[in-house]
Amino acid sequence: MKTALCASEPGACGARWPVGRAGRRSFGERPLSSRSECSPVVGADPPDEDPALKKPQGLQEMEGLSLANEDKTMSANLKYLSLGILVFQTTSLVLTMRYSRTLKEEGPRYLSSTAVVVAELLKIMACILLVYKDSKCSLRTLNRILHDEILNKPMETLKLAIPSGIYTLQNNLLYVALSNLDAATYQVTYQLKILTTALFSVSMLGKKLGVYQWLSLIILMTGVAFVQWPSDSQELDSKELSAGSQFVGLMAVLTACFSSGFAGVYFEKILKETKQSVWIRNIQLGFFGSIFGLMGVYIYDGELVSKNGFFQGYNRLTWIVVILQALGGLVIAAVIKYADNILKGFATSLSIILSTLISYFWLQDFVPTSVFFLGAILVITATFLYGYDPKPTGNPTKA
Repeated sequence: MKTALCASEPGACGARWPVGRAGRRSFGERPLSSRSECSPVVGADPPDEDPALKKPQGLQEMEGLSLANEDKTMSANLKYLSLGILVFQTTSLVLTMRYSRTLKEEGPRYLSSTAVVVAELLKIMACILLVYKDSKCSLRTLNRILHDEILNKPMETLKLAIPSGIYTLQNNLLYVALSNLDAATYQVTYQLKILTTALFSVSMLGKKLGVYQWLSLIILMTGVAFVQWPSDSQELDSKELSAGSQFVGLMAVLTACFSSGFAGVYFEKILKETKQSVWIRNIQLGFFGSIFGLMGVYIYDGELVSKNGFFQGYNRLTWIVVILQALGGLVIAAVIKYADNILKGFATSLSIILSTLISYFWLQDFVPTSVFFLGAILVITATFLYGYDPKPTGNPTKA
């Protein structure tokens, strides 16, 4: 705090008029203000900024508009990027899995049960890397987070055992389904998970569905029924098929739809009740999933593993399938915040169309019919309609 000592020099504190040599006022000098330069400056207002340094208001508005346009452009780019990633992941996983299960090569075919286990282990590694990145690349922080969130909370960790076991069953069923169904039929039929998820959301979470959503579920069931409607060409081809039965594939898809709906809603309920991150929850899911998967390997394929090894029949295509399955859910979880329901429905529709075209022209294991096209159009319409959220138009209030 600056203070002045009174009477230390002429014109000190309290002197209103400058004093000349003879003690009289000097002519032509203005009287000093009551607040002199040596007055206390505590609480004094800071000097105003130079108006010349201030930016014009029009320039500030233009800069604000440019920043807003940049944010909108970046948001739109992220939306289209997420659309491409969703379409690529969904389509490539189905097609590569179908191709790997029907490809005829010398030697034993890879075991789907072991592929599920390897995918769970890769998912755990990917989630640990993401937690490591969120902890600012500190091993000590990573170790503390894993210890506090997983080991010190055994009951929270055990809650993930139920959905993890169901997800493991679902992943095995997808291999069975694509071993017996073409990619296009599988893609359309698997959209029944929208129906099962909606029903479990209503019963377990108390969610209320609107008129458009109930209508979309009816259209969805009708479309899937048309897709599964047998045709003359399918009846002739079914006699020549030696890889499996279409009925087995259909039952595998239906069971996977129910398991996906229940496990997804159960997992959503757990996420809403706790504050743990999605990556920690996926580590817990992967831990139990690898355990259940190893149990399945021992029960169903134990003899084959003992004869030909755990990684029998693995090749580059098999590793691509495993990586896509491991990272698929994580990629969707990472980009879903940039995509709305309409964008997800658009991605699903593009995936169905691409799967149909590639199955017909490249895999050559599918011949579309008019009934299939009708069912596919209904399923695509139902997918868009389920995510449609009509904005209420409020009536203007009368003054």
